[in-house]
Amino acid sequence: MTAAAGIMVRRIPQRVSLLLISYGLLKIPEKIVPPAIPAVAVICPLHGPVLSENLGYYLNLYDIWSSYGVESEGVCIAYTSVYGNTKKAVEYLAEQLRADGCAKVAVNDLARCDMAEAVEDAFRYGKLVLATTTYNGSIFPFMRDFIDHLTERGYQKRTVAFIENGSWAPTAARNMAKMFENSKDIEQIGTVTIRSAMTDENKAQLDALAKELA
Repeated sequence: MTAAAGIMVRRIPQRVSLLLISYGLLKIPEKIVPPAIPAVAVICPLHGPVLSENLGYYLNLYDIWSSYGVESEGVCIAYTSVYGNTKKAVEYLAEQLRADGCAKVAVNDLARCDMAEAVEDAFRYGKLVLATTTYNGSIFPFMRDFIDHLTERGYQKRTVAFIENGSWAPTAARNMAKMFENSKDIEQIGTVTIRSAMTDENKAQLDALAKELA
């Protein structure tokens, strides 16, 4: 923090300042603009409240978002389930994650939840589990829409695991993984394949996945 022209301002990373300027979010007082890195006194969003207090908190968030960093520790699980068996697997995994001490487990049923909230969770946390059924040789439409929302927004720098369900020819995991082919720094850590109903072997696989993610 520094004082200039009687106004308390904060210095921020150049990457963040350029991002804010490009979206018209910065109001920079005259005579206090140092070379290359502007000083911020007020943030004036095009949509939302004008921010003039606690700027360090908000600028830290802008820094995280602009660099695709992890906002909070935890795991986001996004799933679709037709007959309830995939949902049971997700609930089992969520219980194991909590038992293993995971800081936060956010579970989203993509056919029923607010899609925007699910997308927010995927970007907020550093780890993502996608669980869905094989549908017409591909993946369930709600899951496809969800992944499209992520990749359209440059989803990156995350750990991703897959749970697929299919009776005789499961292909969901392969298709989900393919949708991330052009995403940067996505670490895919494995797949659990369920054939209709969860088995004891599947539970052991989910136990191992929970320990890796927690």
